[in-house]
Amino acid sequence: MKKTVALMLALLLAVIFLPGLAARGEGVEISAPSAVLMEAGTGRVLFEKNSREVRPCASITKVMTLCLTFDALESGQLSLGDQLSASAHAASMGGSDIWLKEGELMSVDDLIKATVIMSANDAAVVLAENVAGSEESFVQRMNERAGELGMEDTVFKNCNGLDEEGHVTSAYDVALMSRELIRHERITDYTLTWIDYVRDGATQLVNTNKLIRSYQGITGLKTGTTSQAGSCITATAERNGLRLIAVVLGAGSTDDRFKDAAALLDYGFGGWSVTVPESPELPLVPVKGGMEETVGAEAGESPEILMESASMGEIEEQISWVPELKAPVKKGDIIGKITYSAGGEVVAKVDITAAGDVPAISFSSAFTYLLHSFLGL
Repeated sequence: MKKTVALMLALLLAVIFLPGLAARGEGVEISAPSAVLMEAGTGRVLFEKNSREVRPCASITKVMTLCLTFDALESGQLSLGDQLSASAHAASMGGSDIWLKEGELMSVDDLIKATVIMSANDAAVVLAENVAGSEESFVQRMNERAGELGMEDTVFKNCNGLDEEGHVTSAYDVALMSRELIRHERITDYTLTWIDYVRDGATQLVNTNKLIRSYQGITGLKTGTTSQAGSCITATAERNGLRLIAVVLGAGSTDDRFKDAAALLDYGFGGWSVTVPESPELPLVPVKGGMEETVGAEAGESPEILMESASMGEIEEQISWVPELKAPVKKGDIIGKITYSAGGEVVAKVDITAAGDVPAISFSSAFTYLLHSFLGL
């Protein structure tokens, strides 16, 4: 009997303290029906709960609207100071809005503020119409971009997330488009703003994402709520180089979505870290048939490697070279590779390139070389 009790106690302790369990997500309590935690740099999923379940996502839709808007800014199609006119269609939007009137002018900067901070449906439509000519054309672009990003569960029917039959996505797909949006570093100028104003101070904007005032390292990103979608959020945060995206869809209340998102981020920051290995010293590489016998080698940028915190410091590197490097060699040619492994699994690869040119030996090049050598005596 004593042996049985001892065995049961040992098993219980193992369940509580066994290393690695937390890394698979055990112990993370998420009330929402669908959620995912993704590391932004690699796109690796660290936790998921029905992450591919197709669901409405309310104003999280605006993440894609903002992706296309920032693309237009970067290409020069739009500038922040441009004054855009609200169409009758934009002014007719319901739900969360800033009460635009048909013909009212507002800058791109203020429209982005309203879209991000207040989740204004009318402001989102004005941006969409000016990027693509009409909301319908813009939605087509949204779906095209979703396909490019691998968002296989997503169909957009509008640019702002108002409930509409067939307008759906998944937590995983939301993480993918959130990852794309945060590539535009300027987005945090808006997502981290708690209170701002438009219309020369006449209209106050208060951020719908309460985490920006309570969660350490938060960088954004977007909330959304409708009767069909429930309470949703895609929350982004960064600590010590680790960038996380936590998506919660269909939570029962706004408080629940914030609790779930914070729990996911806590789990990620508590169990994972990013390390950047030092680049190894590389030797001169022999070149066959070249005017020079060797060429210098340069390693590409050291990768950010995502690892469970308990495994930090166990990264191994292996250098491999082109079997026989023959001239001519051009600067930038790939001549080798650095492979980084952890626990027997390859986690990153970096190219090694030639640091200079090495022309092949020819009669003319050999003659020129000898002539220069002679004249240099």
